[in-house]
Amino acid sequence: MSTSTPATGSAGDPGHEPDTSGARDEHLASAPSGRARRRTRGGGWLEYLVTMVGALVIAVLVKTFLIQPFYIPSSSMEPTLQVNDKIIVSKLSPGVIDLERGDVIVFQDPADWIEGDATVDPSIRTRIMMALSLVGLVPDPSQDHLVKRLIGLPGDHVVCEEKGGALTVNGETLEEPYINPETPACQEAFDVTVPEDSLWVMGDNRFASADSVYHYSHGEEAYVPVENVTGKAVAIFWPVGHWTGLGDGHATFASVPDPA
Repeated sequence: MSTSTPATGSAGDPGHEPDTSGARDEHLASAPSGRARRRTRGGGWLEYLVTMVGALVIAVLVKTFLIQPFYIPSSSMEPTLQVNDKIIVSKLSPGVIDLERGDVIVFQDPADWIEGDATVDPSIRTRIMMALSLVGLVPDPSQDHLVKRLIGLPGDHVVCEEKGGALTVNGETLEEPYINPETPACQEAFDVTVPEDSLWVMGDNRFASADSVYHYSHGEEAYVPVENVTGKAVAIFWPVGHWTGLGDGHATFASVPDPA
């Protein structure tokens, strides 16, 4: 006589298949619908767009009020600055922080010191700069900028008694370690008192710099209006091998008295 063996299910529940309907329901409940997935993707693009716009706004604010990069196109500031060096310029000076003698400053061309217009038949690089300048990320190439060392503040009496001689400010003779050691301090003789709201600037490579002395000796406008100053150069940031600060010039002027 045979006996039937009951079908065996899960342990402790003989004769029944495991109930997985709850698991299926849970899986279905956790899976996002097509509409939800579309909303997620749309939210991702919106978040990306907001992030990009925010980064752009921050970059514009930083450039407008704090710092701005510039590159060096000529040898007029050698040996301090080499051709194609990239510098960081603080826009807190003038304004929040006063300018000082010895500062390396960047300023807009005061009186056609730079011949020509970079925006006439521009190169590819200039076209890119023109586009980026629209959102404030780089200087406008139509507003030519120069970089020189600040020698005389308003009211200062700046003198070179003879070509090849030493430079004096308010009667104090300067020792200038930053200038080109192969040439003397003065490329021309001059005797000037810096007008109000103006500056007297000179390149460190004195005999290769179209600066205040050069334009004064040619009967041209020699002073830089303070309002033309974009900012003070604080450091070289590129190339890496040239990394350095640019505040060493202040020691040269430490003994210079205030103007009479």
